[in-house]
Amino acid sequence: MNPANAPTDHHPDEVHDHDRGLVFDVGTLMSRRRSLQLLGGAGLLALVGCASSGSDSSGTTATTAAAAGTAGTAAATADGVIPEETAGPYPGDGSNGPDALSESGIVRQDITASFGDASGIAEGVPLAIRFAVSDASSGDAKAGLAVYAWHCTREGGYSLYSQGVEDENFLRGVQETDADGVASFTSIFPGAYSGRWPHVHFEVYESVDSATNGGDPIATSQIALPEDTCNEVYATEGYEQSVSNMDRTSLESDMVFADSWEQELGTITGTVDGGDLTVTLPVGV
Repeated sequence: MNPANAPTDHHPDEVHDHDRGLVFDVGTLMSRRRSLQLLGGAGLLALVGCASSGSDSSGTTATTAAAAGTAGTAAATADGVIPEETAGPYPGDGSNGPDALSESGIVRQDITASFGDASGIAEGVPLAIRFAVSDASSGDAKAGLAVYAWHCTREGGYSLYSQGVEDENFLRGVQETDADGVASFTSIFPGAYSGRWPHVHFEVYESVDSATNGGDPIATSQIALPEDTCNEVYATEGYEQSVSNMDRTSLESDMVFADSWEQELGTITGTVDGGDLTVTLPVGV
């Protein structure tokens, strides 16, 4: 990775969504359900001037959920419908090139290793990822839905797309929500690449069958990872380039999270030294 710019393991002709300018950003956001909220209130002015004020993004806890609580409690505290966000340029869901969702093996809990004909293993600090999915109106847990989660490597590249890992499919997987509305994954802590706050992408589908057979997601969003934990992880071996990339961004300035990070900031439990870090996000649909 180039310490001052975007990671070199991305193809030279690849452009992140956040680098495509306001016209692209407006078009992407307006195509999603969140456009109804934007136009219904402050309108496009809110989209252009979306920086949050008076916020504190440095803590490792979020008001949206308590990760140590039961899945039902976490789901009940979802603050309305999860904000709709871009899936980014590397979704692997067939909407932009490769379609990992159609591959046998994509439904799995541990996403640290590739599956099928690929054999790579993603290195990094262990991280468990929990999505507590609930009905945004009633707060009831939503069992039987499917969550597709994906994120970048320790070095900032995306499997299926980035140079050096284009033949891998690790750090991608689908899980069904259980009786408590929870879908869990075992993974590694993603790195910070230039221009974006550290994050995990996800899509929610009506069922595993819908997710793996070309269905449309009912929600597309991202988890923002807490700053304190990011800094602690990035002080460990292998994450050196993430330190300088973190210094150049914030939740308040990030193109995706600036206007909604409070609902998308995950809650962390566990420790880096203990190898039991877990991030939990309540997801209202």
